[in-house]
Amino acid sequence: MNIGDAVRMRIIELCESNNITINKLATISGVTQSTLSNITSGRNNSTTISTIKKLCDGLEISIQDFFCSDLFKNLEQEIK
Repeated sequence: MNIGDAVRMRIIELCESNNITINKLATISGVTQSTLSNITSGRNNSTTISTIKKLCDGLEISIQDFFCSDLFKNLEQEIK
């Protein structure tokens, strides 16, 4: 799995565990709906850390909480 896939899956996982939609996450985090849609659909595989921070703020979690997931273990080497 690459980092883009892990971020996408983590966002979806967090929405499900908080019982909110992707659109609701966009609203509470201040990230545009189109940006979040591009991330969760896989069209954007290079999410910035500032976008992740906004999502964390909307979910009221820390960045550490975001990355504290098995999804981020054993990621593929990005540079080959």
